[in-house]
Amino acid sequence: MRQNKKTMIGIILVVFALMAVLLVMSRRLQTRISAGQEEISSLSEQTEQENQRTEDINSLQEEMQSDSYKEEYAKEKLGLIKDGEIIFRESDGSTDQAVKSDSSNG
Repeated sequence: MRQNKKTMIGIILVVFALMAVLLVMSRRLQTRISAGQEEISSLSEQTEQENQRTEDINSLQEEMQSDSYKEEYAKEKLGLIKDGEIIFRESDGSTDQAVKSDSSNG
């Protein structure tokens, strides 16, 4: 009888020890899972931002390919004008305005 009691106590101690180890491992895994979920969330947000940035760049690229953008850039940055346009400058020189001259009026 005494041997059975010792065996039972030994088995119970081993079971509790295994449960304690499993509990510690479970908490560690839960911590790693939480960290992984936070990283996924952060990366998803970064992906969203980069996708928006890509859309903005594509939109700007399309705009820059338009004739109106090229014409405006040539006027503002390079000082070019179309045939028949006259440049009027304010006295302080801060503003240029191109106006088409109407050569049919004489």
